Amino acid sequence: MRASPLSRFLLVAYVLLAVYASLYPLAGWRDPGEPALAFLLAPWPRYVTAFDLGANFLGYLPYGLLCALAVHPRLSGRAAALLAALSGGLLSLALEAAQSFLPARIPSNLDVLANLCGAAVGGIAGARLAHWLLDTGPLYRLRAAALAPGSAADLGLTLLGLWLFAQLNPATLLFGTGDLRDLVAGGAGERYRAELFVSIEAATAAANLCAVALLASAVARPGAPLRALLLGLLAVALVVKTLAFAILMRAEHVLAWLTPGAQIGLVLGVALAAAALQLPRTARLALAAMLLMAAAVLVNLAPPNPYLAATLKVWAQGHFLNFNGLTRLVGSLWPFAALAYLIYLASARQANGVR
Repeated sequence: MRASPLSRFLLVAYVLLAVYASLYPLAGWRDPGEPALAFLLAPWPRYVTAFDLGANFLGYLPYGLLCALAVHPRLSGRAAALLAALSGGLLSLALEAAQSFLPARIPSNLDVLANLCGAAVGGIAGARLAHWLLDTGPLYRLRAAALAPGSAADLGLTLLGLWLFAQLNPATLLFGTGDLRDLVAGGAGERYRAELFVSIEAATAAANLCAVALLASAVARPGAPLRALLLGLLAVALVVKTLAFAILMRAEHVLAWLTPGAQIGLVLGVALAAAALQLPRTARLALAAMLLMAAAVLVNLAPPNPYLAATLKVWAQGHFLNFNGLTRLVGSLWPFAALAYLIYLASARQANGVR
């Protein structure tokens, strides 16, 4: 039995995402005029919805699961489950206290209790499943058969998971990560002809799809069924995009993401990726980096989507406001994290004298 770097990478990523989602929109900090933990002694909230309780419970359940997996095999059983529950409760308590300084957020003792229960249940599940998931089960065998050994491959797998998570935002172009306008400037570009947008969206989708395929190929084990794995990754990404529209939009808009530009981009991206996979590994890393940056430039110059404009008018974010802000943040920063990872892989290869 050995420790799982993948579980630890995922746990760190999940904590960072939980912090951002809990404190979003991170604006208007002020002194609440009372102790930050005063909400613990307040009466139960007058208005409680099943959605809020479920969201808080389910939001911390993965934390508990990942925490128990991250400490395996050093801690197991009850010790791992207890650590997951206690650390999850402390994290929730700290974030709820921080919400006291945000006018847009209301700290709640009931939220802390729901979060603690979610972390406890996740920790129990993680403690029970750790050996099966990390040492003997099908996921362990798939990891061993498909990915190169070492923590670098686990970090790449974490990046691919975050890329899939970014596809849950219905307001972005297909695979269109790297849009910084909401973070640094705000507002979209000027309106142009729909024909121009088709070209931009097609180029963006194709470039990002090829870059992600090349990144995934860099962490694959030699001899692994690479094309089958990449087609599976593409299928999962399209299913995630469709589910985002199905859950967040009306049922009739479930395929609104499949615009003319997206269709062309998918075809071009698959063809480009199939050709680029024949390149040497170092060339694939360099090409992936160039495509990521080119796609990010296109995304930031793109005019508003004329095909999704009417569809997005019916998008009432409501309970999903924080979640959508989180997916937008991940999508904005993902290509730059991927670029740093590609540079790390290339430098590690050069240090080892491998081309």
